[in-house]
Amino acid sequence: MDIRLGNGFDVHAFGPGDHVTLCGVNIPHSHGLVGYSDADVGMHAVTDAIYGALAQGDIGQHFPPSDPQWKGAESHIFLTHAVNLARDMGFEISNIDCTLICEFPKIGPHSDRMRSVMADVMALEEARVSVKATTSERLGFTGRGEGIACIATAALVRP
Repeated sequence: MDIRLGNGFDVHAFGPGDHVTLCGVNIPHSHGLVGYSDADVGMHAVTDAIYGALAQGDIGQHFPPSDPQWKGAESHIFLTHAVNLARDMGFEISNIDCTLICEFPKIGPHSDRMRSVMADVMALEEARVSVKATTSERLGFTGRGEGIACIATAALVRP
């Protein structure tokens, strides 16, 4: 059995807007997130975790920000690509663990919906997808409310 682990990390700064998109869920907020696509740090980190487990580079290699077709793209496109690549290479996703790092907005009220959306995009049981949050105790850029970060781990298995 071939078992692979990968991790992903992403960061986006706050900017103009009235909501943030995290793990595919739009959450009303006083700011948006700035990015070339929809700036969904959750989906970006999970996408990179899958690419990492496969040793297939990162999201920027598969979807270069220099390519105008990805401007404003919804991040489920990137995640679906990573999931399909894993399956094409003979792997199944065992589980995903995604941790959002921010002082606000509060993630708890939205985490069940985030798990559901992420599981749907990846065609996984919800029990195999974890979405949780922590603060940085008001330290660093997330603590100052300048943006949101995310770290994710993917476990892939090939029988």
